[in-house]
Amino acid sequence: MAFGRLERTRGDPPMSDINMTPLIDVMLVLVVIFLITAPLLASSVRLDLPRTDAAGASDAPRSVLVVVDRSGQVFVDDKPVTSTELATRLTRVAVQDPDTEVQLRADRAVAYGRVVEVIGMAQKAGLGRIGFVADSRAATP
Repeated sequence: MAFGRLERTRGDPPMSDINMTPLIDVMLVLVVIFLITAPLLASSVRLDLPRTDAAGASDAPRSVLVVVDRSGQVFVDDKPVTSTELATRLTRVAVQDPDTEVQLRADRAVAYGRVVEVIGMAQKAGLGRIGFVADSRAATP
């Protein structure tokens, strides 16, 4: 160290690695945002399934019409039936022709569980072809 002379010290060499900490912080914030908003988006889905332009009568060679009205009462070919009568009739139809299609018409207000029960009875009877009949009018906005 001489008087009047400024010494230069070598500093640290430049870092050639990418700093990942800010990137990880941003990604964690995005994950938290998606975790919070995903359940909100799933619960806001509104369904109106019975109205579609694509719904129409199918050309099945043989079919059984099963109707579930607003109160949950089941009708087969416009005649009210109980759960045991429904199972018996569907089993009889399945023995005659297992390719028979069950055309299910359910009111929009019917609980989903009731519709699933009717579908389960049809499948248990041996009828695997189940068609859902919907209103052929265009969906209203």
